[in-house]
Amino acid sequence: MLDLKDRIARRVAQELKSGDVVNLGIGLPMKVAQFIPADIDVTFESENGFLGIATGAEVTDPQPDLLDAGGHYSAIKPGACFFDSAESFSLIRGGHIDMTVLGAMQVDEHGSLANWAVPGKLVVGMGGAMDLVVGARRVIIAMQHTSRGTPKIMKNCTLPLTAVGVVDTIVTEMGVIKVTPNGLELTERFADYSVEQIQAATEAHLSISKNLNVLEAV
Repeated sequence: MLDLKDRIARRVAQELKSGDVVNLGIGLPMKVAQFIPADIDVTFESENGFLGIATGAEVTDPQPDLLDAGGHYSAIKPGACFFDSAESFSLIRGGHIDMTVLGAMQVDEHGSLANWAVPGKLVVGMGGAMDLVVGARRVIIAMQHTSRGTPKIMKNCTLPLTAVGVVDTIVTEMGVIKVTPNGLELTERFADYSVEQIQAATEAHLSISKNLNVLEAV
């Protein structure tokens, strides 16, 4: 059986399609690269200056002087390129990233995101997330549904915002939730969670898709 983070990452990987340029955030989102189907060919971008970086299972010969944005030893694929921070963020801000997958502390029913600061804790800043969520064509949040039992999917975020109205899809260990103009819609649930359990773990109201899909609980 997969652990819950692997479950989330595997489901997110199903959102990728060949030809996509994809940015993966640190932590859980980095796991997505481990579950990309063999017939899907995507290009990973790392905001510290790589296009075509090898990630996950692709890293068979990690280079000690080549680190991804999360500080992990990495490698590059044939045809990859290197660039400075100015070029990197021109790529991101110019709308050339098809998808970014990020973690979050909170997401709300308006698609607003808080993923960088907890009041009272010292942080260095939100990093590239603020650029990625407004520059990428799709924003997917990969996170566990609650934090020690406290909902992370809110009516309105209470933590400092990264951006307003940017999230397209939320994937948790309980299911898949789409952000729509009318609020949040539960489109898929894992078989080991009922609709009632998912709603009870969610502060925001969830509408239930008429075509709700039940995913295997692995």
